[in-house]
Amino acid sequence: MPLICQIYRSSRKQEMYLYVEKSRGLVDVPAALLTQFGEPQESMVLLITADRQLARADVSEVLAQIADNGFYLQMPPTPAQLLRRDGNDR
Repeated sequence: MPLICQIYRSSRKQEMYLYVEKSRGLVDVPAALLTQFGEPQESMVLLITADRQLARADVSEVLAQIADNGFYLQMPPTPAQLLRRDGNDR
């Protein structure tokens, strides 16, 4: 099922993002998480479908987490992921 997704970036942690259903906004995100996330900054709106490719997240996991919890939290990459992303994996 297609989902119009609003993506917010964290004001506190570089490369941390919250994905939510645009029509619901941040209402399902726990207050404790928002406190740690900082002021949500609108990043983009995407139409997410099961066959869409996302840069750093598995689309089926994103859709499942939003359906179950009302949001998906994308954490910053680990040092090993950064090395692979930059093509320095040896």
